[in-house]
Order: sequence, then structure tokens, then C-alpha cells
Amino acid sequence: MDRRRRSNLAAGLLLILLGVWFMAVQFVPELRAWMDIEYSWPLIIVGLGVLLLVFGLLIGVPAMAVPACIVGGIGGLLYWQNAMGNWESWAYVWTLIPGFVGVGIVLAGLLGGEIRQAVRGGSWLILISLVLFTVFGSFLGGLGWLGPYWPILLIALGVLIFARSLFQSR
Repeated sequence: MDRRRRSNLAAGLLLILLGVWFMAVQFVPELRAWMDIEYSWPLIIVGLGVLLLVFGLLIGVPAMAVPACIVGGIGGLLYWQNAMGNWESWAYVWTLIPGFVGVGIVLAGLLGGEIRQAVRGGSWLILISLVLFTVFGSFLGGLGWLGPYWPILLIALGVLIFARSLFQSR
């Protein structure tokens, strides 16, 4: 099946699913109450991430996992912030976005058959993102458990990157 035909099939399927959802909301008003938009609106963004992933799988482009993970991850962050009322955390949670890219790269590699290279590249992004999240969270007061010792994470990451470049085969 050619790529254009798969794209049209995927687009048609997405429109059908959206239509079924909106039709169900028309005939079953309780669905609207169940989906209380005041608190659950970030789930719409998570759903868009899932739709991007499904769309990429249907058209045969596993690399769509990267934007799908970014959109879904940001939706998850927004859901957490909305539920907790902790919007100030954007000062440091933005550092998780490169980690979402890393998860997307790993997922794309698993789906596309380039597992070794994808895991290597994606895991580095995830590690760097987690270190930055912990450093910024500790520095900006969101994660107080490291206290004044957060620079140790920067030193450890620097040593890891330095050693990797020293011992990497050419």
C-alpha cells in the first residue's frame, strides 16, 4: 500500500473517530459532565499526542513518535499542574521536554527497527533532561531535597560526557 493511500486511510479513520465522539456527546449528555473541561482539558492535549502516534503508525512513519511524545508529555505536565495548581513549576519542568524528545526517539527506533542507535541517542537526552530537571528544581525551590548539593549532578554529568568522549571509538 503506498504512502498516500495510507495517509488518506489514517485521516479518514481519525475523522470517523472524532465524529463518533461528538455524536456520542450529543446523544449522551453525561459524557460532557464526565469530561469536565475545567479540570481535564490537558487530557485533550495528551489525546492529541496519542492521535499523532497512531497517525504515524498508520501511515508508516515511526518518527511521528517524537512529536507525539512531546505533545503528550506537555499535556501530562499541564494535567499535573492543573490538578495541583502549581503553575510556578514551569520555571523548571520545561527541562523535561528534551526527555520527551528522547522517549520519542527511543520509541521511534523500536517501531522503525533502528533500536541500538535510537536507544543510545534517546537515553542521553532523557538523562540530560532528568539532570537539568533536578538541578533547576533544586535551584529554583521546587525540589528541595538536594539542597546545596545540586552542583554535584552537573559535575557528574560533565565527568560522564568527558569520559564518554575520551573513550569513544572512532
